[in-house]
Amino acid sequence: MNMQDFYTGHAFDAYEFFGAHTYFGGTHFAVWAPSAQHIAVETEIGTFDLHRTQSAVWECDAPGVQAGMVYQYWVRGANGQSVAHCDPYGTAMTLRPDGRSIVSDAPKGFADDKWMQERTKCFDKPLNIYEVHAGSWRQKEDGSWYTYAELADLLPAYCKKNGFTHIELMPLAEHPFDGSWGYQATGFFAPTSRYGTPDELVEFVNACHKQGIGVILDFVPVHFAVDAYGLKEFDGTPLYEYPAAAVGQSEWGSCNFMHSRGEIRCFIQSCADYWLRVFHADGLRMDAVSRLIYWQGDPNRGVNGSTLEFLKGMNAGLQQRHPTAILIAEDSTSFPKVTAPVEYGGLGFDYKWDLGWMNDTLDYFKKTSDERRENLGKLTFSMMYAWNEHYILPFSHDENVHGKATIVQKMYGEYEGKFPQARALYLYMAIHPGKMLDFMGNEFAQLREFDESREQDWMVLKYPNHDDFHRYRRALNEAYLANEAFWSREYDPEAFRWLDCAHPELDACAIWRDGHDGAVLAAFNFGDTELADYTLTLPRAGKLTKLLDTDWQCFGGRTEKPKRLVGKACGGELKLTLAPFSGQLFKLV
Repeated sequence: MNMQDFYTGHAFDAYEFFGAHTYFGGTHFAVWAPSAQHIAVETEIGTFDLHRTQSAVWECDAPGVQAGMVYQYWVRGANGQSVAHCDPYGTAMTLRPDGRSIVSDAPKGFADDKWMQERTKCFDKPLNIYEVHAGSWRQKEDGSWYTYAELADLLPAYCKKNGFTHIELMPLAEHPFDGSWGYQATGFFAPTSRYGTPDELVEFVNACHKQGIGVILDFVPVHFAVDAYGLKEFDGTPLYEYPAAAVGQSEWGSCNFMHSRGEIRCFIQSCADYWLRVFHADGLRMDAVSRLIYWQGDPNRGVNGSTLEFLKGMNAGLQQRHPTAILIAEDSTSFPKVTAPVEYGGLGFDYKWDLGWMNDTLDYFKKTSDERRENLGKLTFSMMYAWNEHYILPFSHDENVHGKATIVQKMYGEYEGKFPQARALYLYMAIHPGKMLDFMGNEFAQLREFDESREQDWMVLKYPNHDDFHRYRRALNEAYLANEAFWSREYDPEAFRWLDCAHPELDACAIWRDGHDGAVLAAFNFGDTELADYTLTLPRAGKLTKLLDTDWQCFGGRTEKPKRLVGKACGGELKLTLAPFSGQLFKLV
């Protein structure tokens, strides 16, 4: 690492210098703490004093300290108090509530060269993301967590079988409080020890890539945990955080990073580089990006120029270093050009969550059939801005917690009536332009909200409604993967058209998507009565094949599925009968 680059905010490899690095016979420690009066590292075999080697850097060699040994820094800060801290650049940590670091060599064992050489950002390929909390997807009979290595035998195969292309893991950086789900970290470079070691995480990523499943990691560049052993007042001063309380504390009660400082920029962007480079992550989903655009995420307070500058610099550097990795923004604002390259005035992300689509769509499906007739605009409005960014359509963990109800539970009406509406919802999601993300449990219509302490309610698959819904979601994902018109021209406005959105009194609409080798189209009846003789004019004639009807009996509906799905010549007009709360999917070649 070039120290001048570190001080000026241009380094992406600060972890190569700072932290604990073993050598033959010992370990070298280096830490940045400009206002500290004294620093010592306490290890399993003794305590070693660090010495200032530069105005802000402390270092020492510790003979006999080996990989696997636990350590912590004792920092006498500018206020004269000595406080124990974990290593900001530590690459492994002990299990909470113990907050110490572990000397750890770089993980090894990757066998995914072919995957890494061939992966893409999926702009013209399917991208169907399964969002997972590693500790509560499944648990052992005694309620304990599966390790990374054990998940390697379960999760990639499950995603492959169910038609997902990528797994997005909620934050794995070490964190003290289970209830933060990893979004308030203390060990930014350390995979949480809840699920095992860094080498076991390598085993998990290897297994995913072997199955053809990409791995996206949630990354938190905005704030950090307030625990005294972490980054807060690391050298007795607000070093990593803003000194002013008005902007130094986030809405979650955590500390906001001071992104205007070069050394802090390097800490964060080096951390992003670390997960991509060392663990072969295929992408990062960056949390709370609005807080990097506006002061405290509030447009009324204006653009935060220093954080915006940091964000552009980090994304430009990551794109240069990892050109096939995916960078995703979780951003609820209308700030322009989030997914445009930095060199063209953008923020440098590849994708942005379309939270407007999510809110409008779910609000529509909460309404009665009569109310929907007056609110079809909630479904059509998203196409007014769909081409402004590269969007992902997200039904994330945020929509399955805190009294919001799970996705299926949000549907209007009583238990039995929610399932057909949810089947129609997910077909609408698939046919709408934009990549897809769904939270674990939604694929089998979980009704209980997310709770990090409990595994998903897999027992509900014993009940026909949930088993049928799971079968439907698998079939829909298979259709999505098999038909390139869903994704090969995802962001081409010429490849989309409304076949019908002008009859809200019918509770109906229809969408056409063109590909390179044909088209897919879907027609919907979002009302509670059968819609007969629903007539659509198609852009061209061809051979029409029904791929899926959400009302088929095998999915929990009432319509018998044909024994064979045979394509028929279509002269350009299509007349349908749609069951209540249903949709039908076709391909035309």
